[in-house]
Amino acid sequence: MLAGVLHGAKDLRIEHVASPVPGPGMVLLRVRRVGICGSDMHYFEHGCCGAFVPTRPFIMGHELTADVAAVADGVTAPAVGARVTVNPARACGFCDYCKAGRGNLCRKTIMLGSASTTPPTDGAFAEYVTVRADQCHVLPPLMADGLGAMMEPFAVALHAVKRAGSVAGKRVLVTGGGPIGLLVLITARAFGATPVTLSDVVAGRRESALGCGADAVLDPAAADLAEQVRELTGDGFDVIFEASGAPPALRQAFDLVRPGGMIVQIGTLGTADVPLPANQLMAREIRFVGSFRYGNVFDEAIRLVETGRVDLEPLVSEVFPLANLPEAMRRAFAKDDVIKVQIEVNPTPDSI
Repeated sequence: MLAGVLHGAKDLRIEHVASPVPGPGMVLLRVRRVGICGSDMHYFEHGCCGAFVPTRPFIMGHELTADVAAVADGVTAPAVGARVTVNPARACGFCDYCKAGRGNLCRKTIMLGSASTTPPTDGAFAEYVTVRADQCHVLPPLMADGLGAMMEPFAVALHAVKRAGSVAGKRVLVTGGGPIGLLVLITARAFGATPVTLSDVVAGRRESALGCGADAVLDPAAADLAEQVRELTGDGFDVIFEASGAPPALRQAFDLVRPGGMIVQIGTLGTADVPLPANQLMAREIRFVGSFRYGNVFDEAIRLVETGRVDLEPLVSEVFPLANLPEAMRRAFAKDDVIKVQIEVNPTPDSI
C-alpha cells in the first residue's frame, strides 16, 4: 500500500509499504479521509512530539474516516463495509481508570500514529490501517467524509466543555484560535454559553473565530486588554478554556477569570514546569482542571453534527491527495488562512 512515512524532521516520504493484517479483535480499515493534527505537525517540524521520540520511521495520522475492509475472526461489529470514524486512543479496558469510565487516563493506552509507544504505532496517512473493533464508531450515511474525519478533534473540544460542567449562560473565553480552540468556541456556544470570546495574537485567527460565531475577539497583547475584559464581563470570565498551549496564555488566564471561576487546560504546554499564581488560585477560589483527549464522547459528537446542532464544515480549509502529503503538511502551518487541512486517501464519489 501507499503511505506517508516520517523518517525525521521535515523528511516525510510517500512510500510503498506492507499492508497491515488485523490481529485478534481488530479490523482492517480502508482509509478515506485523514486530518492533519497539531501533533502531526510537531513530528514533521521537529522529528518528535515533546517527549515522544520515534525509534524508527513511522506513519502518522489519527483523525480519520474509513471503510471496514476486513475483520478478524470473532469480530461481529462493525460489519465489513461500514463507514466509521475512530477513537485513536486504544485504552486497555481492564485497569481501574477504564473500569471507572475514564479510559482517557489509562496508562497503557496505545495511540494511533504516535511515538508514545516503542516502537511507534503506525497511523492513518496510509491506504489501510488496523484498529481494535471497539475503537470504531459508525457514521450516518449522509455525513461527509470530511466531517467524519473532524470527529476526533471535535471530541477533544466536547470533552473539554463537559469538564467545565454546565456552561449555559456562562461568560466564556477561549485562548488560542487553532482548530481545537475554534471547536471549543463552537461547542460552548452550542451548549448555551454567552458571550463566547476568543483571544489569539494572530489577526487571521481572530477573524476565523468571528466567522465561527464568536461574540467578541481579543488580542492578548493589547495594551487595554483588562479594560476590554471589564466591558465584556465585569469581574472577569466565568470559564476560560486554555487551548493555545502557550505558557503566557495560561498565566494571563488567572488574571482574566472571575473569582470563583474555572480554567480548563486543554493545550499541551511542553515538558518544562510552568509557574502559576498559587495565591490567586487560593484567595479567589479559582478552579483549575485539566482536559485530556476525549472521554467517551464520540457517539455524542456524531449526533451533534448529524442533527445540525454543531456545524464543522467551515473548519475544513483544504484537501490534498495522499501523494501531496508533504505539501499539505507545510500548508497546515499557515496561521492566517488555514484551519484544518485534510488528506484524501482513497477517493470516493461522495467525498467532500
